[in-house]
Amino acid sequence: RSSDLRLKKLTEDLIEASKASTGNIAVEFGSIDIREILEQSLAEYSERFREKNLDVITVLTQGDLIARADGTLLWRVLNNIYSNIVKYAMESTRVYINGMEQDGEIIVSIKNISASQLNISAGELLERFVRGDESRHTEGSGLGLNIAQSLMEIQGGSLNLGIDGDLFKVELVLRAA
Repeated sequence: RSSDLRLKKLTEDLIEASKASTGNIAVEFGSIDIREILEQSLAEYSERFREKNLDVITVLTQGDLIARADGTLLWRVLNNIYSNIVKYAMESTRVYINGMEQDGEIIVSIKNISASQLNISAGELLERFVRGDESRHTEGSGLGLNIAQSLMEIQGGSLNLGIDGDLFKVELVLRAA
């Protein structure tokens, strides 16, 4: 039944959020090729983006974009962000993904236009169990961004959110390898 599945998903998300926020997840650092992980993760989501008629535009600076990170955890972060985009982006718009190295850090920014008015602060959006506005009735626990932020922090990085009108921006920062 769908209520059982929702409860199971919420329980799994709560456990993951708890582990991530307390650092109770094994982190296996490696040199992660950001171009490669973006390419692979976008390929996995391409069908869902297509269903919403979202045009993904990726601009990565020249040169190596190698981060010191855990590939599995970074994949989960990207998965949570893409999942939000598929749920909440305005259909038939563009998603911009930019990547660059600056001052020993790898910075990936992901921007999209929200279908609903974002009448909320970035800080509130990162809080647990909060969705963009009270009228949303989509599946999910509201924990995705919170988990993603914790997973970035335990890798020694950060996840920063920006909201400007209906523009939603996530910035991932990791140490360069």
